[in-house]
Parts: sequence; structure tokens; C-alpha cells
Amino acid sequence: MARKLFELCGTDPARRFSPYCWRSRMALAHKGMEAEVVPWRFTETEAIAFAGSDKVPVLVDGAKTVADSWAIAEYLEEYYPEAPNLFQGTPASQRFLATWSDAVLLPALAKLIVSDIPAMLDAKDRAYFIESRERRFGMPLAQVTAGREARLPEFRALLLPLRHLLRHQPFVGGPAPDYGDYCVFGTLMWPRVVSPLPLLEPGDAVHDWQERMLDLHGGLARQVPAHGA
Repeated sequence: MARKLFELCGTDPARRFSPYCWRSRMALAHKGMEAEVVPWRFTETEAIAFAGSDKVPVLVDGAKTVADSWAIAEYLEEYYPEAPNLFQGTPASQRFLATWSDAVLLPALAKLIVSDIPAMLDAKDRAYFIESRERRFGMPLAQVTAGREARLPEFRALLLPLRHLLRHQPFVGGPAPDYGDYCVFGTLMWPRVVSPLPLLEPGDAVHDWQERMLDLHGGLARQVPAHGA
């Protein structure tokens, strides 16, 4: 059965940086499933029109097509119940972590790293990205991230609930990771791939957790080059 996952990248197809695609990639690995990487760029909307979506991730699993990272996770749980569970108990806590990542972490990260992304894109995608994001922020991207080093403590403070939790257990899901881990981890893979900004400090419980996550599933995430590598 052919299985493919359309994932966002820039000019280098190996540097896949979408938080949402990383959620789905790690969810597949958690289930013990492989999927062919199909590199996708911001302006290649026609390539995924068949899925009724203009955004990735898009999973093609044989005759089944699923768009949206949360929908992909639910699909994997429903159609592959014999594989390790992504949701411990009900999906409520994982849904909270997905929402917290989307509503709190991603907007804060964007204000720190958005100006690093155009350098990863070709001319067509770069023009689209700069125009759309500057319209969203109402200012040049360099101005959005100006003085970002001084704002790092503010971002790190947002991680306090996660930090406290990870001082008592190795993963958000407890002794082993679950989809909540992948939601937060995917969010932090975004800056790891696109930005030189050192978001996490060694010795921080969140930093140590990220290192454990990078080593999961045979070092799947660690194999993707970090910024500057």
C-alpha cells in the first residue's frame, strides 16, 4: 500500500520545517508506519488540490486522503487501532496541547523567527511569504523580530507549565510520549530548522525533553538538518 505525506520545505527538501507536518510525521513513526516524503512549497497549491486543502500536511494512505494534522492523528487511531496508541485515554489533553501550541507558542515564536524563513525559500515562495506575512504583521519582517535576543526570557517563561511537568516525568504523556508530545515538539522543530536563535538553554527540562524527542524512532527528527548544519 502506497503511503505518502506531503510536507512543507524550502529550496532544500531535506529541511522540512512545518510544525504541523512534524506532528504527523512523528505520529506515523509512533504507529510504526513509514510514509514517502513528498516535498511541498508554499505556492504549490495545485499539488494538493486533490485533498481539498491548500495547506499541508496531507496524508495519502492507499485510497484514503486526509488533510490537517489533527485529522491525520484521529485517522491513524481509528484505522490502525492495533498499533501503539497516540492518545492516552481520551484525546482531551492532547487537544489542549495542540491548541496551546497553536494559540500561545506559535504566535510567540513567529515574532522571534519569521524573518529567518525567506532565506530558505526560492524567489517565488520568498515573494509570497514576505508579502503575506508582512500583511499579517503590518510591518517589515525584520522589524517583527528586532531585538529578539532580549525577548528570549519572555518566550522561555511561556514554557513554565511544560517545564514543571517535565521535571517529574520524561515525556508529556508520562513514561512514554503521546500525541501531546508531538504537538509541542513539532512546534519547536520549526525554529530548530529555520533559525539560529538559541531558544532553549542546556539544563532546562524542556531542552532535555527535546533531546529525548529528537532521538525517538531511530533519531527520525535529528536526521533533519538543524539551522546552520
